[in-house]
Amino acid sequence: MSTRRASSPKSRAPKRGLNIVLWVLQVLLALFFAVASAFPKLTGHPSADPTFDAIGYGDWFMYLVGALELAGAIALLIPLLSGVTALAFIALMIGAFVYEVTVIGSGFWYTPVILIALFSFIAWGRWDRTVALFALVTGQSRVSRA
Repeated sequence: MSTRRASSPKSRAPKRGLNIVLWVLQVLLALFFAVASAFPKLTGHPSADPTFDAIGYGDWFMYLVGALELAGAIALLIPLLSGVTALAFIALMIGAFVYEVTVIGSGFWYTPVILIALFSFIAWGRWDRTVALFALVTGQSRVSRA
């Protein structure tokens, strides 16, 4: 009779090489979203106005999206939040894709698709952290101990 113990959280964590790749990607995407994407929206830069004018929701929506992007950029660098943040960015990029294709039509539909792929990779690689966060929030034990 064999006894199987539940795997420890460490054994579910990504291998060292994958962990490095994930961190580099997380830092690069966090910098991109904080500096190149959120900052122009939050400062009302003229380059952000035409896109949000085309959507038709007004400046409040531009500031909301900028705030969400900045919060996501910060959360992407917090280990426990990184997996669920990647999932949230996937949802945000799905919205960006839909608006790009149906309303804006500037031809940059592929940008959110590429970002969805990158965030999907992070969400997959950080799944152990998403599970840990869920366990923490629900008060459930993440690993059953034999």
